[in-house]
Amino acid sequence: ISDSAQDKQQIWTCSMHPQIRQVKAGKCPICFMDLVPVDSGSSEIGLREITFSEDALKLMEIQTTVVERKFVESEIRMVGKVDYDETRFKHITAWVPGRIDRLYVDFTGTAVIKDDHMVRLYSPELISAQAEIIQAAKASREKLRLLGLTEKQLEEIEKSGQPTDYITIYAPIGGIVINKHVTEGTYVETGTKIYTIADLSQLWVKLDAYESDMMWIRYGQEVEFTVEAYPGEVFKGQVSFISPTVDSKTRTIKVRLNVSNLQEKLKPDMFVRAVVRSKIAFGGKVMDADMTGKWICPMHPSVISETSGQCDICQMNLVTTESLGYIEAELPDEAPLVVPATAALITGKRAVVYVQTPDAEKPTFEGREVVLGPRAGDYYLVKDGLTEGEVVVSNGNFKIDSALQIQAKPSMMSPGGQKLQPSHHHEH
Repeated sequence: ISDSAQDKQQIWTCSMHPQIRQVKAGKCPICFMDLVPVDSGSSEIGLREITFSEDALKLMEIQTTVVERKFVESEIRMVGKVDYDETRFKHITAWVPGRIDRLYVDFTGTAVIKDDHMVRLYSPELISAQAEIIQAAKASREKLRLLGLTEKQLEEIEKSGQPTDYITIYAPIGGIVINKHVTEGTYVETGTKIYTIADLSQLWVKLDAYESDMMWIRYGQEVEFTVEAYPGEVFKGQVSFISPTVDSKTRTIKVRLNVSNLQEKLKPDMFVRAVVRSKIAFGGKVMDADMTGKWICPMHPSVISETSGQCDICQMNLVTTESLGYIEAELPDEAPLVVPATAALITGKRAVVYVQTPDAEKPTFEGREVVLGPRAGDYYLVKDGLTEGEVVVSNGNFKIDSALQIQAKPSMMSPGGQKLQPSHHHEH
């Protein structure tokens, strides 16, 4: 074969064993990897560039993507458990010393409604206080009310004209009795806990989030989650608290959701799998069109207002959603520059992408170091090194990088290039 014909002949080699050189595609005889093509015309192009024939490009299954500006979503997955809403706990306690004569609810798990009778308490101390109301009703009504008697009970005492040594304690809220602290016949003091009731119509979900994911999580965000008890059904909650500290053992941060549970399908301690989807704007900030420009309660994320004011629940001053990390990003120039995550070859602090050279006679690719921002789902945000409209390799970049290594050119693993070992030619 003449020198000119040999120069035009396609050479195939192994990215792991560059001494292997063949004139046709196949497998490496040492490691059985697919051989990659080496273009003999590469000497006329730049140091970081490499050229392939169209046929070689098809065999290598190279895919490209246009660098563009667009809003992308980051999908963060978390796990956790359903828990009681601590603000919806009520303890039924003894307001006066006495003896428990009757527990109308005698086992945990019983559902009660507000004002259900719960306890019949014998208390001799009530007799003297009731005698006072009979003799001087106006002076003693408030004292008896503070001892736990209802308005109806006060009226019955006044009507009967006779003191009683029993008091009935009623449920302060509706919910589930989750603890029974005493038994019938127990003597109690003022403040002794008798029952604990939890309102399960509103629950908390406590999740564990990794440190690297916290940039995408904001107070007030909607989070979807599932539980094993109801396959395929999606529940929703709002981020109501983000822990200011990191768990030193798990290296995670606690995120709490407020969840409506009017149908009471969710039970405390159920295991949940959650996902939060954040739309990412320029600079890597979370964008939510439903939250921008509004006011929100820092304690109750469900309280959102178009104007400043106070929370209807806790009377705290509302704060702007922007102060919690949301931004308004509706203009086209605020969309971030992104590339597919598969386009970047990352080693240590370096990130390399392969950019297709425009207007080249044959497919030519240039290795370029870029500065990447955080990853958002299937994309990386680009801080520097690329411009909108350029074409980058999104699949097959390892093959291109291997071909550059074989030619001793700068690559991901060898930024300064490398010295090739002499090729071994086998005589047949």
